[in-house]
Amino acid sequence: MLKTLSLVAIAMFAFAANSLLCRMALANSSIDPVSFTILRIVSGALALLFLSLYSKRRKPQHHHTEGLLKDLKSNASVFGGLSLFAYAISFSYAYISMSTGTGALLLFGAVQLTMISVGLLNGERFKKRQWCGFASAFTGLIILLLPSASAPSLLSGAVMVIAGISWGIYSLLGKKSASALLSTSGNFVYASLLCVPMLFVVLVGNAEYLDLNTTGVYYALASGVLASGCGYAIWYSVLPLIKSTTAATVQLSVPVLATMMGWAVLGEQLNVQILIASLATLGGIYLVIKK
Repeated sequence: MLKTLSLVAIAMFAFAANSLLCRMALANSSIDPVSFTILRIVSGALALLFLSLYSKRRKPQHHHTEGLLKDLKSNASVFGGLSLFAYAISFSYAYISMSTGTGALLLFGAVQLTMISVGLLNGERFKKRQWCGFASAFTGLIILLLPSASAPSLLSGAVMVIAGISWGIYSLLGKKSASALLSTSGNFVYASLLCVPMLFVVLVGNAEYLDLNTTGVYYALASGVLASGCGYAIWYSVLPLIKSTTAATVQLSVPVLATMMGWAVLGEQLNVQILIASLATLGGIYLVIKK
């Protein structure tokens, strides 16, 4: 159980770092959402392929790239790659036209609705204590994010909801994963292939839209290789070990962790309201996962 909790904690910190990197890139640099998404996905795919190949070469019975490609195909899925791509591009586009608080509320609200609904349909049930914990965690999230929220346009709001549903689906698919590293690697490869037609459309339609700002590129690469690639592989390793409802709830910790990182890294302000909201969210998550 301790190992599972440790992996969950590492994955949540990776997600929070990803949120911070995305926000810094899309809000504080001029990189465009398409370039950011392509760099994030492709760099993540390359890093994961390297790790997968290294892992297989450590096993005497596996020495050839052909074996890796076969394993990637058998562990990943086109649907997994599609949901990953849909999440990444929707997230990037939605966040350039709405506040951080609004985006996070819509994103995590959609994630919770998707994963908990599927969990309940599959027979998973919260105990009364867990329902109280979930209510506390979500209330804390609202208290944390609502002050910075503002009404988004209908289009950007819908795009962020699509991002949340896509991430919920991607997480649910991870419960069936037999090999977290191979599944994540293959899904990133499929998502990378989907970047090709997107890039073609942009180049044909408006090539000047692309802006490979140096700072934004660095953020995108860090997001892809570390926070996304490695973080998602760790997340896929733990998903088969926990319920869908639990997996949905623990992700409510991400905005709290991202806020703390913003304070530590960017010098953003902390106040009593943020601390109370964070305690309510983390305390609620504890009630959900407590045995």
